[in-house]
Amino acid sequence: MRDAETKANIRIPHHERPQSRREFLLRSGAGFGALPLIDLLRASSSAGPVGPKHEPGAVSALSRKPPHFAAKAKSVIFLFMEGGPSHLDLFDPKPLLNELAGQPLPKSFGEVITAMGEYGAPLLGSRRRWKKYGQSGLPVSDWLPHIGECADDLAVIRSCWADGINHSAGVCQMNTGSILGGRPSLGSWVSYGLGTENQNLPAFVVMQDRQGSVVNGPRNWGAGFMPAVYQGTRIQGGAEPIPYLNTPRGVTEAEQHGKVDFLNQLNHQYASEHPGQTELEARIASYELAFRMQAESPESVDLARESAATKALYGMDRPETAPFGGLCLMARRLVERGVRFVQLYHGAGSEWDAHARIEKNHAELCLSMDKPVAGLLKDLKSRGLLDETLVIWGGEFGRSPMSEKGDGRDHNPTGFTMWMAGGGVKGGQVIGETDEVGLHAVRDKLHIHDLHATILSLMGLDHMGLVFKYKGRPERPTLNEGEAYKKIVTG
Repeated sequence: MRDAETKANIRIPHHERPQSRREFLLRSGAGFGALPLIDLLRASSSAGPVGPKHEPGAVSALSRKPPHFAAKAKSVIFLFMEGGPSHLDLFDPKPLLNELAGQPLPKSFGEVITAMGEYGAPLLGSRRRWKKYGQSGLPVSDWLPHIGECADDLAVIRSCWADGINHSAGVCQMNTGSILGGRPSLGSWVSYGLGTENQNLPAFVVMQDRQGSVVNGPRNWGAGFMPAVYQGTRIQGGAEPIPYLNTPRGVTEAEQHGKVDFLNQLNHQYASEHPGQTELEARIASYELAFRMQAESPESVDLARESAATKALYGMDRPETAPFGGLCLMARRLVERGVRFVQLYHGAGSEWDAHARIEKNHAELCLSMDKPVAGLLKDLKSRGLLDETLVIWGGEFGRSPMSEKGDGRDHNPTGFTMWMAGGGVKGGQVIGETDEVGLHAVRDKLHIHDLHATILSLMGLDHMGLVFKYKGRPERPTLNEGEAYKKIVTG
């Protein structure tokens, strides 16, 4: 009886309506062309107040903000090889590995903990032929002849290391700095710290080369505990990169304006009654952005405007290179128009995860990626954009020198390769090294926190000075760890 009386006396707070705000917004916007931009509308309901430099209620949370210090790069293109490419077969030649092929790993290289637990597997030699490219003489595998032509623009970091030994943890850490989900992605931190150069396009865009699901899905480009306005917007290749962005048939421009105005009126009325709910601020900004995108985005992602020669540069004239080539070309068009952070997933669905048949796996993936990536670097350079665009290449970890299933390689987070180009980076250099069989990073070791700190530094942001207050606690992009690697820059 007492329980019944208690329940009867409970008053449902005004903001806890039977119909959720999200459902209400979706239904009230029926026919509104930007509804598929749902990635922009997911918010963290417990997000705390924005830090002192970026108060909620500003004209735009994504308005351009000054960097902490002079920036080398204005934008980032992160080429993510999902699944873990083999550094031993692409950028880090190891003659001793071939000499010891078929033998157990010598004990002098230390204890190895692999994801699959195959401690006694014999070493697997590399069949690659290596060529020294450019004035720098940077060695690149015969799987990547086109990227090799860009060697003098690359800073190859052979001494990366991470904490995650499986894909979920590894991909999560490479994107957010933590092996545990729930933190903002690197692109979100950049958007939060710098805003965007173009208010009619998202600050942070994500694309993937195939329909397979990226490990962890939207968490990789989520805003975590920050307002949803800072998370990535996923678009796709093909004839309609942003589904349903075009105004529906039969809807006039005046009707579209009316819908947006009415939706904004409802949103702002609710926001004024509940000023502490920053996620609604993000939703309002998202709908307003979506409407502006209807005017600018179709042109931004229209590859038909590019010449046949430019498309061929990216490999769009060949079926094996056309899918990723189109995404790389779209990335150039987006940064050219002020998008701050673009991330491309190649091999979406952990296709680079070559536990078996690495020769076939990597040969096909390299073929589909090599010319598009080289085309991107060459195109940016010819347009004078490479100096202000930081291009990053790599996966969540590398592959082991030990064999798996006879002709594959296991995960290796203890030593792997990534490279950077443009954005103030000094090209034609090798940074760090792994041991003689490519298992552990041994010199100038750069943890993911160091890599993120370096990327932010090139963007003009101090990773320790970029702070978001969450539940009264100052949060930083590198979890209060890491150090920017200054030797990577020019000058």
